[in-house]
Amino acid sequence: MGTSSNFGNMLSAAGASVFLSFLPMLPSQILLNNLLYDAGQLAIPTDHVDEEQLRRPSHWDIGFIRRFMLVFGPLSSVFDLITFGVMLWVFHSGPAQFRSGWFVESLATQALIVFAIRTRRIPFFRSRPSLPLTLTTVAVVLVGAVLPARAVCTSSRATDTPSTTPAAVEVSTHPASPSRSPTLPGSGP
Repeated sequence: MGTSSNFGNMLSAAGASVFLSFLPMLPSQILLNNLLYDAGQLAIPTDHVDEEQLRRPSHWDIGFIRRFMLVFGPLSSVFDLITFGVMLWVFHSGPAQFRSGWFVESLATQALIVFAIRTRRIPFFRSRPSLPLTLTTVAVVLVGAVLPARAVCTSSRATDTPSTTPAAVEVSTHPASPSRSPTLPGSGP
């Protein structure tokens, strides 16, 4: 999972740098994104395994992992490109706001996909994840969505995401305001 999302993020960053005059995400944001994602995955050992997987466990298949990475990495880039378009052409975001928007979207899609790929059944309806896995994953998404809206992010040079970002991605309790945007010098273009 992590390999495919990292591959997708790097494809997106490389593609975005062709038409952007700034880095789409700062190195510190990429590291924070990976740290939060990894923290959310610590609860995977508590997950409920489907009965058919217990009866006939799967074996590691490097070819499958490679194919998974090569399919889901670029697929995640499609969502990134949609986010880039919305951030640039709908919200008219500057560099800091663009980075924060992609940080939130990237972390949310990366963390939430675990529910879809953890089972061959319909997630939540025919195969329920463990409570610890659900709570840690949701907590990671919430922390990632709230961080850019808080002053604590000044060290990662993030800024508020647009107040009109869909509620599924943005969990901020107050609208963005240029006077409150916690940015550091040098986080601009």
